[in-house]
Amino acid sequence: MDEIIKIEHLDKMYKLYDRQNDRLRDSLGLTRKKLYHEHYALRDVNLTVKKGETVGIIGTNGSGKSTILKIITGVLSPTAGNVEIHGRLSALLELGAGFNMEFTGLENVYLNGTMSGFSRQEIDSKLQDILDFADIGEFIHQKVKTYSSGMFVRLAFAVAINIDPEILIVDEALSVGDVFFQNKCYHKFEEFKDQGKTILFVSHDLASINKYCDRVVLLDRGKKIGEGEPKEIIDMYKKVLVDQMDSKMSGDKAVRDENEDRDKWKSRLSLNPSSDSYGNGMARIDDFCLTDGSGNITNTVIKRDPFTVKVKVVFEEHVNEPIIALSIKDRMGVEITGTNTMFEKIPTGDFEKGDVLTVTFTQNMFLQGGEYLVSLGLVGYREGDFTVYHRLYDIFSIQVVSSKDTVGYYDMDSKVSIERSHE
Repeated sequence: MDEIIKIEHLDKMYKLYDRQNDRLRDSLGLTRKKLYHEHYALRDVNLTVKKGETVGIIGTNGSGKSTILKIITGVLSPTAGNVEIHGRLSALLELGAGFNMEFTGLENVYLNGTMSGFSRQEIDSKLQDILDFADIGEFIHQKVKTYSSGMFVRLAFAVAINIDPEILIVDEALSVGDVFFQNKCYHKFEEFKDQGKTILFVSHDLASINKYCDRVVLLDRGKKIGEGEPKEIIDMYKKVLVDQMDSKMSGDKAVRDENEDRDKWKSRLSLNPSSDSYGNGMARIDDFCLTDGSGNITNTVIKRDPFTVKVKVVFEEHVNEPIIALSIKDRMGVEITGTNTMFEKIPTGDFEKGDVLTVTFTQNMFLQGGEYLVSLGLVGYREGDFTVYHRLYDIFSIQVVSSKDTVGYYDMDSKVSIERSHE
C-alpha cells in the first residue's frame, strides 16, 4: 500500500509567558533574555498511514491527539518536523467551525463546499446527498443561528462527510445527534472503509476504536509510546490511565504558573485557564479535585468506575448552612447532571471566619465516553435571600474513557437477558 500520510520527527512547541508584557517584548526583540517557558504538545512523533488503512489515535487529555490532527489538516503549523499528505482531506474536528450564523443552512453548505475547494457545480451535484443525510427539512432555508444544537451538528456532519474525500479525519464526531443519526453516521463510516478510503480516527470510545481500526497509536504527554493491534494498544492505554499519577505530572500540569501552591489538590489537575469565577467573598472554594477509584487525582475516569469530587471551603465571615454544589456539562454547555448538599439533604452547619469545610461527592461514572466540564458552587441563604459566596464555572474537565457506549448522555446500566425457544 502507498503511504498517504507521512509524519517525521514532528514537534509542536508553545511559548508560555508569565506576563503579557513579556510576550510583547519578546515579539519585538527587545530582550536577549528568554522570557518564556517551552511546552511541547508534541515531541518527536513519527507516524505513517497507508492508503486504505483506518488508524486510531488514543491518549489522555493533553496527550497531543487533537494537536496532531490540527497539524495534519493545516489548522496548526508544526514547530519542527515534516508532514506529507497525499490526497484530499475532509476533517470532522470542530463541527460547523466554518459556519456563518447569519447565513441559512443552504448558504453555509455552499460556503463550506467552496472553502473545501469545490466549484458550485460540484456542490450542486452533492447537494441532495447532503440534504438527505442532514434530514432537517425546511430548516435548511432558515438562518443557522435559529437551529437547535442537534440540527446544527447534523448539517455540519452531513457537509463534511459528503464531499467525497480520499482521507477522512475524525475527532469524536460520531457521537452527535440521536440514535438514528448516529446509526447513519456509522453506516457512512463503514461505507468509507469498504471504499478503501483512509481514515484517521480519534475517540474516547474504545469499543469503536477496537471495532473499526486496523492499527492504533497511543500518545502520552506529547510522545508516541505505543503502536500496534487495537487490543494490544487499548490494554496499554488502560495501564497508562492507572499509572499516570504515580510519578509524573502531565504536560498540561507542568506548564502551570510556578508560583502556584503545589500542595493544593487542584495543582495536580488540568484546569481551564478561562474559567469564570465570582462571588461576594464571604466564603471561598479554596481547593478541589477529582479522584479515581484508586484515589489518584486525575482528569480521566474509566466508565462505570467509582470517582470522587472533593471541595474544600474556607470561611472569611460567619456563614450558616452553606450549600456546596457540583454540576457537569457537555462540551456544548448543556447541563447533564449535578447535585448539592441541599438536594442530598446533608446539613452543613454554622461557620465562623477561619473555619474549613470539606465536602466529598462519591458516585460511579455512567456518562458516555467523551469530555465533560465541571462547575463548583458555594451558595446559601442570608436573611431569606439567595446568596452566591463563590462559583467556579467550567473549572476543569473530565475525560470519560469507555469500552462500550449506549444512546444519549448516560448509560442506564441495563442487565439484558435473552431466552430462546422453539415451538
